[in-house]
Amino acid sequence: MKTNEFYIKRCLELAANGLGTTYPNPLVGCVIVYNDRIIGEGWHIKAGDDHAEVRAINSVKDQSLLKKSILYVTLEPCSHYGKTPPCSDLIIEKKIPKIVIGTLDPFAKVAGMGIKKLLAAKRSVTVGVCEEACEELNKRFFTFHRKQRPFVILKWAETTHGFIAPTEQQKGDIFWITNAYSQQLVHKWRSEEQAILVGTQTALKDNPKLNVRHYEGKNPTRVVIDRALKLPSSLALVDTSQPTIIFHDHKLTKASQYNLSFEALDFERNLPEQILSSLYEKGLQSVIIEGGAMTIQSFIDHELWDEARVFIGKNEIKDGLKGPVLKQKATRNEWLEGDQLNYFQND
Repeated sequence: MKTNEFYIKRCLELAANGLGTTYPNPLVGCVIVYNDRIIGEGWHIKAGDDHAEVRAINSVKDQSLLKKSILYVTLEPCSHYGKTPPCSDLIIEKKIPKIVIGTLDPFAKVAGMGIKKLLAAKRSVTVGVCEEACEELNKRFFTFHRKQRPFVILKWAETTHGFIAPTEQQKGDIFWITNAYSQQLVHKWRSEEQAILVGTQTALKDNPKLNVRHYEGKNPTRVVIDRALKLPSSLALVDTSQPTIIFHDHKLTKASQYNLSFEALDFERNLPEQILSSLYEKGLQSVIIEGGAMTIQSFIDHELWDEARVFIGKNEIKDGLKGPVLKQKATRNEWLEGDQLNYFQND
């Protein structure tokens, strides 16, 4: 006989299919089991569409089996009316007797109310199966609701000697430390997050597009730090092809336009905190900080980061700009055709 953990792990596999497409909703997977056999499954694809539980229930061919089945789901079923009706109501309506849940929902409009509704309907409810894995899957959603800020990913590439760029670099001339496989992976990451941030010097020197042209998916919102509003309109970052936020000094003013908004911050205060607070207010659940070294280091120094992904490339620089410094040790690493990729967690 298969365990609760077995079926919740299948739910996790299903839920992961929605990474990058469900915002602002969480990733959720669901399976329905009758006599130790999966008879229905589903996952949440995008906001406004059916939730995982609805998809799983609708996929069951013989609906009469539902009243004898167990519903497994990674996250507590919702109990409120949003863009769709409450999943907990549908579970009760279909007379599903037993529900196994990975973890509670931190969203204030749910937060235990879904479970309370199921228990009030005299359903058997088990909570906390593979809880750590279920929270890891929705680390962006959980961080957003628990810490009132986006999930922060730091990303950079450096040589084996710790350089991230040559000392002398011409404007728009990028020295690639990593290979094409690593570069494509970065574009995949961009498609999974809601925002991507760079500082003034990176914008000026590299003239990045910060899109997902090498991978299929939605472009993130671009975020640029430009204290003195000195970035020229010729840069790709201000071409209005995708939503872009430019943070500048509060002593200056600049009118916003289509897909290009200007927001004033006090640069004498904790800048990373102000930036994350603004992104939170805009409903952005995650952000990749891609450069430069000073910008990334400022988030490190203020302990405002959750995960770092650092490439060590084969291409070397004799003399250059040093990369950011982390005090943590890598939690895991992998190789991509000669490039080493190290992952760090800020616990």
